[in-house]
Amino acid sequence: MEKDGREERGKMTAEKTRKMLKDEGMEVTLEQAEMILEFLRKLANMAVSNYLKRKDEKNSRPIRESEYR
Repeated sequence: MEKDGREERGKMTAEKTRKMLKDEGMEVTLEQAEMILEFLRKLANMAVSNYLKRKDEKNSRPIRESEYR
C-alpha cells in the first residue's frame, strides 16, 4: 500500500476502516477499504461543496429583480 500523506493524526486510514468494518461483521480487503474511503471522501466533498454553493446563493442578491428569480 502506498502512503499518500493521509496518515495524519485523526485521519481515517484503510487499516482503521477495515478494522471498523470487521467489528461490525463485514470482512473487506485492504484494497476494498481504500476504495470505500475514497468514495466517502468524494461524497463528503460533494456534500460540502453543495452546501456552500447553496449558502452563497441564499446570501447573494441579483443585480436586477425579475419575475423569474
